[in-house]
Amino acid sequence: MTADPAGGPALFDLPPGSREVPTRIVLLTGASGSGKTSLTRRLGLPVVALDDFYLDHDHPDLPQRFGIVDWDDPRSWDATGAVAALVELARTGHADVPVYDIPTSRRTGTTHLDVTGSRVVLAEGIFAAEIVAACRAQDVLADAICLRRPRLMTFWFRLLRDLAEMRKPPLTLFRRGWGLLRAEPALVRHWESLGCRALTPAQAEKEIRALLVRPST
Repeated sequence: MTADPAGGPALFDLPPGSREVPTRIVLLTGASGSGKTSLTRRLGLPVVALDDFYLDHDHPDLPQRFGIVDWDDPRSWDATGAVAALVELARTGHADVPVYDIPTSRRTGTTHLDVTGSRVVLAEGIFAAEIVAACRAQDVLADAICLRRPRLMTFWFRLLRDLAEMRKPPLTLFRRGWGLLRAEPALVRHWESLGCRALTPAQAEKEIRALLVRPST
């Protein structure tokens, strides 16, 4: 008989491999504009957009900065809900996840994800590092990566993207982007302290592709 986690005997033996998680999660973070979305498109793997787990703008006790909600603070984000969805995806191949509208700072609905048969799922967002420990504890983590490239390049790509998508007023976008540029080195150190590996987009792509052919353990 198989030992029970609580210390007593189990009722019956489990077949070999029955405890294996069929899908593993790669957490992908980096400064806004660092190339996370571009990388996920190149890889062509199932993706969970962790930014969709932002809280609504009228949620109580949201963090504030410059007189507005500080969307770069992890307290503006539902970490518990994100972990629950990723664990469900890894173990069952299915999960319902929110759909978030950034211009209005509000969830607008949900969508159903089916990743059945996928060996790796990417979960990308600026707060991905905040759930490394939780995903590892749930035994669903394949890797945790933070993207790093020259800060001015990241600032420029972020500003162009946000202006094109009309995410916020232009002055707000510039001030936010400049603050992120100055804070980026400390952010990378923070993400590394939470368990991420700092890689360039090219290095990250190589590492993730290797997971697709690596024998299961």
